[in-house]
Amino acid sequence: MTGSSTATHGGGRDLARRRRSLGHGALTALTWLAALLVFFPFLWMVLTAFKQESDAVSATPTLFFTPTLDQFRLAIENNLIPYFLNSLMATVTSTAIVLALALPAAYALSIRPAQKWRDVLFFFLTTRMLPIAGAIVPIYLIARDIGALDSIGTLILLYTSMNLPLAIWMIRSFLKEIPVEVLEAARVDGVSFRQELTKVILPMIAPGLSATALLCVIFSWNEFFLAVNLTSSQAPTVPLYLVGFISTQGLFWAKLSAASVLATLPVLIAGLLAQKQLVRGLSLGAIK
Repeated sequence: MTGSSTATHGGGRDLARRRRSLGHGALTALTWLAALLVFFPFLWMVLTAFKQESDAVSATPTLFFTPTLDQFRLAIENNLIPYFLNSLMATVTSTAIVLALALPAAYALSIRPAQKWRDVLFFFLTTRMLPIAGAIVPIYLIARDIGALDSIGTLILLYTSMNLPLAIWMIRSFLKEIPVEVLEAARVDGVSFRQELTKVILPMIAPGLSATALLCVIFSWNEFFLAVNLTSSQAPTVPLYLVGFISTQGLFWAKLSAASVLATLPVLIAGLLAQKQLVRGLSLGAIK
């Protein structure tokens, strides 16, 4: 009886293990399927970039073709560098300003909360509620009247204001995860405010700052609406460069795909280089 009971329990445990294994396998397969579905448009864009225009617009999808770099050559020769430099300057400068402003603001809203800090956080949140299309007319009129149209400085200012609320909220969530005991011990040791910020807080939230910076870079680099309405010949950015390939005459799918791949590379490389920091940063404020 005892042996039979033991065998029955052992068989039940084996069955439960097999069911869990099957469940985990099914979940893994579904995860890979979802990832492939999300990644497929980008993969197809990359493949199209190496095609001739006739293959790119074929009614039957062309999976086997002779790769060519002609489309990349045409994209680079189509005055890519000025657009790239404009986007790089606007993105890097605005992101640096956002981090410099968001860190002390988040500090004042988390570690040493200012009076009515909840109202301040709600105010930052409301700035993201207004659709940019609803504010473009006054922004355009002000920029025109002060002579700031078609200027990188204007884009830097607008990108900073666009990303600052998000950065404050994110950095505040990271700061809230710092143990109070660590800060109290540092203050007992006599560190100044600047030392507390640079030698204690910054190293602990570095992954969170990396995640915040990367998101700001992505939003700024891909921003189109402000750039298309406020720039023309002196400060157009990469999204406007891509629009230039869309034409009512001739074929443009392969050239547009090649230009899109070139425009995506900087952000993609930045994301790959900061992948470990990004994962740690995005999970830093998620679990208490």
